[in-house]
Parts: sequence; structure tokens; C-alpha cells
Amino acid sequence: MKLGISSFGEVAPSHLPGLDRAAARRMQELLEIGRLTDAVGLDVLALGEHHRPDYVISAPEVVLAAVAAQTKNIRLSSAVTVLSSVDPVRTFQNFATVDLISEGRAEILAGRGSFIESFPLFGQDLKDYDSLFIEKLKLLLEINKNEVVSWKGKHRPDINAKGVYPRPLQPALPVWIGVGGTPASVVRAGQLGLPLTIAILGGAPAQYVAFTDLYRQAYREAGHDEAQQQIAINCHFHIAEDSQQASDEFFPPYSAIMNRIGRERGWSPMSRQQFEYLRGPQGPLFVGSPQEIIDKLLYISGLFKNTRYLAQLVLGDIAPEKVLRSIELFGKVVAPAVREKLRLAAV
Repeated sequence: MKLGISSFGEVAPSHLPGLDRAAARRMQELLEIGRLTDAVGLDVLALGEHHRPDYVISAPEVVLAAVAAQTKNIRLSSAVTVLSSVDPVRTFQNFATVDLISEGRAEILAGRGSFIESFPLFGQDLKDYDSLFIEKLKLLLEINKNEVVSWKGKHRPDINAKGVYPRPLQPALPVWIGVGGTPASVVRAGQLGLPLTIAILGGAPAQYVAFTDLYRQAYREAGHDEAQQQIAINCHFHIAEDSQQASDEFFPPYSAIMNRIGRERGWSPMSRQQFEYLRGPQGPLFVGSPQEIIDKLLYISGLFKNTRYLAQLVLGDIAPEKVLRSIELFGKVVAPAVREKLRLAAV
């Protein structure tokens, strides 16, 4: 199982026309997170795309390029690229550029996104939510496969035998599909033979086993090589030296974010009791001591046989040094133990 860090780059909005020092600090912290993720031997850094005042990353390719220049080994992915509202040609070019800077470490995690701000921002109609993603994914895959592309579609101008440059160092950019709770998206990924990332941000992980079963069935029925299947699980995450410390550090920013989103979507406010339940042994929150996280990673490996796990940070008001300590514990304590136990189990 490959182990990585993901982040949306939460930030307190300044609503200033300039001098956004909080955003500048957060960006520097993200670069430090990237360097440390590489230094402690983790495998992946994935950065999300949002177009809201409470997140600093609207262009993950740009941040990933900066991280690429300062790291040597980690894979560099979006989490997700909101493909429905971007141009697949430009997206490919941007990630191919990251691939060249990183000497072959770039990936695209494409999804429809859980927020909709990008649609009106880029002139897209929400009634085309599904068809936009399907069409643009097809175009992205076509560009990834062929240097010279001809294309006719509904949502962008035609392309008539034009080359798309630069090309990546890798033979093709890995394109993953990111999903939340939509079975059709899971089936589509399987039919296309693309790697799948499931974001488990609520509900027990065991409830999502049906999605991986659907994916594997679609993958198999489409005739793809099952040995090439890749499944990633993404969950909120924080480690400290002991369980109570991790809980006390993580609950305030996590509940603040979830309650802010909840007010937009009509959810009930999150209580500390609910939070403690969610971080229990079979819950979706990976928040606790190193041993608790080791046990939980082995638990989800048993459920999903996943090939990747992405630990989603919630930066919020957690002190940067505590975030970095969490990554350090993940890389130096948790990751070696999990890798060894999975190695022995496979023997």
C-alpha cells in the first residue's frame, strides 16, 4: 500500500484586494509539507482544487510544480482536478509540465468536485454537471494517448488535427478518478480501466465496500488486466503522540470546517460525541496515536485491498509544527509498521 498526504490548503479568508499574508503563509506551509512528505519516505502528495475563500489552492498544478522542484521521490497529484469546469487541453499541458519538472512524478486525480463555485466562475451550466465531466474526461484521455488530436464535442470548440504540447516524461500521465458516493462514477472508472480514489469523509468505511466491488466487477467485465487495478482510500487524518492529544488538536478545526459546510447543506452541527464516534476503530476519521492509525490502516486494507491511502490533513488552526509532527509520525513510525505487516501478510 502506497501512503500519502493530501490537503485542500484551508485558510482564513482575508477578503482583501492584496496583502493576503495568511494565504502566503499557508502556501509556504504547503511547500514545507511537501518537502517533509518526501523526506520521511511517504509516497504521494495530493493537493485539492477549490474556488472558495476558505481554501488557498485553486491551481494545484502550480503548487505541485513548486513542490516538484524541492523534492525527489514523491508522486505529485491533484485531489481533485475539477475536470468539468476546466479545459482538458490546458489541464494536460499543466500536468505534463509538472511531470517534466519532477522527472516523471505527476498524476491527475480527476473528479466532478463536491463544491460548485467553479461552474459559474468559468461559465459552465450546472445542468450539464454530468455531461461536462464525461465529455472532458474522454478528451483528456484522448490527449494523454495521442500527440495529435482531432475532437468534436458539445462543450468546447472542435480540435482539428492539432498537437498538444509539451508531452510528459512518463509514457502517459496516470489519470485517477476521484469519487464520493456516486455508483455511476465508480462503474465508469472500472469500465475505462482507470485507477479509483474513494473519499470517505462520512459514514463507516465498511459501507463503501460495495463501491469497490462495483469497480472490480466493471473493471473485470470490460476486459482490463485485473493485476493493474489500483484503489486509493482518502480519509481525514491527524496523529499525535497519544490519542487524547490528537483528538484535542484536531476537533476544533475539523468541527469548524464541517459545521461551516453543514450550514450550507443543511446538516446538523457536529458534537464532540459524534466526533469521538467517527474516530473510533471502524469510523472514517484517522485521528489518534500512531498505534491507532496503524491498526486502522490494516483494517481498511482488509476491507478494500486498496493499493494507496491518502491522509487528508485539516490545517485550520492547528499549529504548523503539530501538522509537521503528524506527518513525521506517519512517515517514520506508522508507515514502516504498516508496510512490514502487509509484507508479512503477503508472504
